[in-house]
Amino acid sequence: MALLLASLPWLWTATAARGHLYGEADAPVADVVIVLGTAVAADGRQPGDRLAGRLETAAALVKGGQARVVLVSGDGGGTSGDEPAAMTAHLTERLGVDPRRVVADPYGLDTYDTCARARDVYGVQRALIVTQSYHLSRAVTLCRHLGLDVDGVAARCPGCGSALLFGKAVRDYLASGKAAWDAVRDRPSAVRSPADPTLQDALRG
Repeated sequence: MALLLASLPWLWTATAARGHLYGEADAPVADVVIVLGTAVAADGRQPGDRLAGRLETAAALVKGGQARVVLVSGDGGGTSGDEPAAMTAHLTERLGVDPRRVVADPYGLDTYDTCARARDVYGVQRALIVTQSYHLSRAVTLCRHLGLDVDGVAARCPGCGSALLFGKAVRDYLASGKAAWDAVRDRPSAVRSPADPTLQDALRG
């Protein structure tokens, strides 16, 4: 019984995301694709392998016509470096995405904050969200709980062997408890910001 109770948050994220998870090849269409940040490389300027996989998937969605604007969201003051700055540079300089189609949120400090700020600061209502498969259900569930019409797209995962995937799945299982608690108490985002028209301007452009 204790194990079942402990698993309820994870079961919530897995169940609520059903029907909203896709691969890159069968992704639906949305104006915006949100890319969740994670650690950058040791030089503090390049994305790490998993972050690069997320960006490659987002770029493919834009070039394939499934999305028009990319919202990169991460920690601008992270211990490994400025995640949104590295993400923006990689998309525009390495992957050929038009800089006018990329908007950066430096205060997406975690998955919940990314979803809340996409809604409250950038005016997102409908979006795709890109992250690796082990993280995708939690991301989709949190965004949908916050009122965004979101579908998840599993990111490419270079170097993701079975041991890494198992460790990340365990981490996400544990993180689902915090996700459920944030959702239950309707936690405000850690950084409050006024409405930012940049993303809507990019869509109009």
